[in-house]
Amino acid sequence: MSGSNEKGNFSADIAQEVINAALQSVQRRSQQSHAEEGISLDVESAASPEAPAGESAGAPASAEVEELTAALAEARKEAENLRAQLDFSQGESRKLMERLKADHERSLRASADLENYKKRAQKEKEEVQKFGVEKLLKDILPVMDNLDRAMDAAAKTPDFISFQKGVAMTRKSFEDTLGRHGVKAFSAQGQAFDPRLHEAMSQAETAEVPAGHVAYEVLRGYHLNERLIRPAMVVVARAPAPPPEPTPVAEAAAAPAGTEVAAAAAPEAGETPAVSVESGNSAGGSQ
Repeated sequence: MSGSNEKGNFSADIAQEVINAALQSVQRRSQQSHAEEGISLDVESAASPEAPAGESAGAPASAEVEELTAALAEARKEAENLRAQLDFSQGESRKLMERLKADHERSLRASADLENYKKRAQKEKEEVQKFGVEKLLKDILPVMDNLDRAMDAAAKTPDFISFQKGVAMTRKSFEDTLGRHGVKAFSAQGQAFDPRLHEAMSQAETAEVPAGHVAYEVLRGYHLNERLIRPAMVVVARAPAPPPEPTPVAEAAAAPAGTEVAAAAAPEAGETPAVSVESGNSAGGSQ
C-alpha cells in the first residue's frame, strides 16, 4: 500500500484473481435471480386461468395445467366411484355376514330343538313301555275284584248255581272290558277252514259238517283293532271213509248152516226132481 498527503485519496493494490472471483459471484447471483423470476412468472400464469390467450410465453403452460386439471378431475371421479363401490361392497358384506350369523343361530336353535325332541321322544317311549297298559289294567282290576268276591261266596255258600251265574257275569264283564280296548273274539265253528284265521290241530271224520270245515273249536281267536293277535285253534272235518265191499269168501263164511245142502239138493233149472224110493217107503211105512 502506498499513501499520499492528499486528504481523501486512497489507493490499494488488488490482485487480478480476486477481482475475477468477485465478478463470477455477481454473475451467478444475477442468473439465480433471473431463474427465480421465471419460475414465479410460470406459477402466476398457472394460478391465473384468466390470462390472455395471446401471450406466447404462458400458452403452453396453461394447456399443460388444463390437462393436469382434467386428469386430476378424472382421478377424483374414479376415486369417488371406487369409494362408492367399496362402500357398497362393505355394506353388502355386512348384510351377508348378518344373514349368515342369523342362519347360523337358527341352525343352532334347530339342532338344539331336535336334540330336545329326541330326548323327549325317548322318554315318552320308555314311559309308554312302562305304563302303556295302565288304562287297561285299571279296567281289568274290577274284574279281578269280582273274581275274588265269587271265590269268597263259593267258600261260604255251597250253591253251585249261584257260583256259576257269578262266574258267567264276571266273564261277561271281562269280555266287555277287552272290547272297550279293541280286543274282540270270533268263532270259527262250522266255517270253512281259513289258514289266515284258523290253526288246525287235527282232523276228524264226521258227517255233521262238510269236509274242510271246522268240526270243533278248541280255542277262540281274537282280533285287536282288526289285527289278528291269536288264530282260532280248530279241528278240521274230514269225510268219513266208505264201508268196505264184502268178498265171496266172506259171504260164504257168513252164510247160515244148511244152506250148502239145500243148494246142492236144489235141481238145476229145467230138471225134474228125483223122488227117492227110500223116502216113499219110509213114508208109507210110517203110515
